[in-house]
Amino acid sequence: MEAHLSREELEAAHCWEADDRVARRPDMTDFRRRLRYHQAKWREAHGHPIGSQPIKPKPDSKAVRLVGSRLPLDYARETGANFLTAGARDAANARLAAKEPHQSLDAQRVWADLLWSQALCFNLFGDLASDLALADRAVHTWWPDAPGTVGDVRFEHSPGWLDPAYLGNLMSFSVAIVSDLGDGTQGVIGIDTKYRERLKREVPKPTRLARYVEVTETSGVFAPGAIDAVNGTELTVMWLQHLLMLSMLQHPSGIWRWGRFVVVHPAGNVDYDEACARYRDLVVDPSTFASVTVENLLDADALPAPTTAALRERYIPR
Repeated sequence: MEAHLSREELEAAHCWEADDRVARRPDMTDFRRRLRYHQAKWREAHGHPIGSQPIKPKPDSKAVRLVGSRLPLDYARETGANFLTAGARDAANARLAAKEPHQSLDAQRVWADLLWSQALCFNLFGDLASDLALADRAVHTWWPDAPGTVGDVRFEHSPGWLDPAYLGNLMSFSVAIVSDLGDGTQGVIGIDTKYRERLKREVPKPTRLARYVEVTETSGVFAPGAIDAVNGTELTVMWLQHLLMLSMLQHPSGIWRWGRFVVVHPAGNVDYDEACARYRDLVVDPSTFASVTVENLLDADALPAPTTAALRERYIPR
């Protein structure tokens, strides 16, 4: 990345945000500030107007400030400017129009927040949703051992929000890529896409912990002591998303026969780079968990060249 950005540079671009600071982690603070600034400059370079906090100001609101890494909500909805391809825009439109029961989805940020990881997910995988042949080639380029043929690409998806047959919580995948295994069963690659996020300690609800322990122990994919190593730590959410995929393999229907949980993040996000390495050491069956950088996905040339170029320009600061 470029040299350290000054407060003056960030303020001039409406990118000085207290939320970007990570206590005692100057590398993550600089990373988060750099990405916000990069998105603001991308927006300016493409002639898009600046958005605000709140994303949708009330007509009589006086406490509104400009945010360089956002678009005005009405403009974003009308133009789809947060999306780099027609496939990404169509995938976002389709997902926002279809409601999964009990879903948790921030539509305003999907449209108007240039830093929002779900928007990155639509941009990275949106072309695959409308071209399943492309999706199948991409999946087998990125994960050659994945069985079956891709039959569906589902964004911000859970097999059952709050359904106790899975985890009984609101965990979901940024995107789930579903494959037909040829015998009436399915495989799934559940992907969590991160961009500027930092790790935070999370504590699961005590009422749900027994179910999490059950799925963990039934799976047989964790090393001894793994539950204590993840429960109530910065790895909790990663563990629960992995468990969501594992709960699909354990579902009474028997429809899911193969699965993998994958974390996708930029190379510069050291929080997630380090967390994935720590988590990987707790998994004795590596077939069910993987992590990969956005840069590595793009380097594989699995996506159309114009899409790859647009993604590099938008998300990878030089």
